[in-house]
Amino acid sequence: MNNIRNAGYKALTWIQSIGLLIIAIATVIAMGVEVFAMVNARTVTLADLLLLFIYLEVLEMVAIYLESGKLPVRIPLYIAIVALARYMILDMKNIDTMRVLGIAGAVLIIALTVLIIRYGHTRFPYNKAEDR
Repeated sequence: MNNIRNAGYKALTWIQSIGLLIIAIATVIAMGVEVFAMVNARTVTLADLLLLFIYLEVLEMVAIYLESGKLPVRIPLYIAIVALARYMILDMKNIDTMRVLGIAGAVLIIALTVLIIRYGHTRFPYNKAEDR
């Protein structure tokens, strides 16, 4: 029974690693496409830079997961904040006041969530046994 469990765990670990590799490759390709588009347009906008930053955060998330086997909750929250900022920048002319307030409120809630998580990690650190 233990052999079946170990084989299943190894198979899932391999599938997970392949999935992470696919995510990393797709992210690098998307970065290349974005850089190529900027070179062709001969201009770099803030929205382009924020998109590249999102791609870097995704790569960082994959690297951290591969290194430690853990996914920090804060990184997807950072990605969400940058994505909302990029959305506001791209559609600034078409966004009404209520939508701007809604997006700003969402960013504030996410930022407060990050602050609470950081406070919790420093104030109530995990024991080494609970770390996994």
